[in-house]
Amino acid sequence: MEALDLARWQFGVTTVYHFLFVPLTIGLGVFVAGLQTAWHRTGKEHYLRLTKFFGKLFLINFAMGVVTGIVQEFQFGMNWSEYSVFVGDVFGAPLALEALLAFFLESTFIGLWIFGWDKLPKRVHLATIWAAVIGSNLSAYFILAANAWMKHPVGYEVVDGRARMTDLWAVLTNSTALAQVPHVVAGAFIVAGAFVLAVCGYNILKERRADPDRTAPMRRGPGSTTSIWHTPMRAALVMTAIAGVVSAGTGDLSGKLVYEQQPMKLAAAEGLERDTAGAAFSPVPGIEVPMLLSFLATNDPDAVVRGTEDLQAEFAKKFGPGDYRPNVPVVYASFRVMITFGMATAGLSVLGLWLTRRRRTPLAPGGHPASGGPVRRRRRTAGVPREIPSWFARACLLALPLPTLAMIAGWLLSEIGRQPWTVQGELLTAASVSPGVSLTEVAVSLAVFTILYGLLAVAEAVLLVRYVKAGPEQASPTPPAPAAGSGDGDTTAVMLQPTLMY
Repeated sequence: MEALDLARWQFGVTTVYHFLFVPLTIGLGVFVAGLQTAWHRTGKEHYLRLTKFFGKLFLINFAMGVVTGIVQEFQFGMNWSEYSVFVGDVFGAPLALEALLAFFLESTFIGLWIFGWDKLPKRVHLATIWAAVIGSNLSAYFILAANAWMKHPVGYEVVDGRARMTDLWAVLTNSTALAQVPHVVAGAFIVAGAFVLAVCGYNILKERRADPDRTAPMRRGPGSTTSIWHTPMRAALVMTAIAGVVSAGTGDLSGKLVYEQQPMKLAAAEGLERDTAGAAFSPVPGIEVPMLLSFLATNDPDAVVRGTEDLQAEFAKKFGPGDYRPNVPVVYASFRVMITFGMATAGLSVLGLWLTRRRRTPLAPGGHPASGGPVRRRRRTAGVPREIPSWFARACLLALPLPTLAMIAGWLLSEIGRQPWTVQGELLTAASVSPGVSLTEVAVSLAVFTILYGLLAVAEAVLLVRYVKAGPEQASPTPPAPAAGSGDGDTTAVMLQPTLMY
């Protein structure tokens, strides 16, 4: 074993660990901002309680993502100095934009949001969470644009053995980035949606196991028969279903770009060894759908898809002796795990939307539904929320890890499928490692990071479980907030105990 092997393991371990927090932060931030917007517009107390509840979970995850993300930058200098020398002039711009614009925007307004409860006007306080959300998505864009350049380098020239950027706009609008960014962000919304569904499912089951006196405070308000968890579950189902459609569409576009820009990755993802016209796609080993791979890659069922062995011979002539094939079994399996778990989560959301659809209740003679309550006379039926089945709540709990595993599998497909290159066609991974780093140094740092990250994982799990079990803050006996349109400066009309978030 060489220092290169352990350096790759260390970067892979730390990146996958960091990637556990990033998608949830991106998606859950938007979800929390949406809940606070609903409270601002309607003044309904249960929206405020849900905002503060999911806001705590969001902040725990955000803090852990920041801590683990810092390590990534140090590794470039410590273990991958040759890589940093080659790409520094190109990576400098998007990474500087990410730090100075996106991350500062995100972290500044997160602080204002945390400490601004009961201090800032309602509208200004709402703007802070949306500014933080915009910052986190901008951060993702710049990072993914830099990553996309490694797969499809554009807007540069090589001078004295270093890549020198000639066109920042070309780097930021790289076709690979424009497909990759919405695909990853949509995946982040699926991860966040599954997280919210699992939290809601747990609390719904908890309510049903408890006695009626204990479940009463978890209702939306006095006289309500609808659980407070119906609203976030329904919202998460909508978000996950829409994100699933976006993910599928952008994934299809990404596959077509991989066919053009990284044919070896596509061949490895299917385990295709020889150039094949009308190439079949195998959903699982041993079962093939004729011509489907060619159609998915080019929209032409008769198109030729390159094979790993033919590409290996071609690359050996072009770049010199060496093995230019990635780890085919890992790439092949990652592709199918990503698709299977992603589709399963999206399918669960569609099923949930059907199960939680509003049922139509005939109106009584006086213009009221049979269950009571005034409605407009022109309507002949009234929508009543359906009760969420207990088995579906359990399914949401079991599905919690699926989208995260799909995201990790997608990252493995993307990065391992590019090997042995760090920059496609320009810089090999073997030439990217720091020349002065020894095997012992990398082994020690890998062990330290593994232990440290294990402790952080335990801390994250303990905090999340503790706050999920605690549930939202209980409503105080004070009057509810006025409807939207009351003054922006009235931040004390709705009070929960305690009034501060933390």
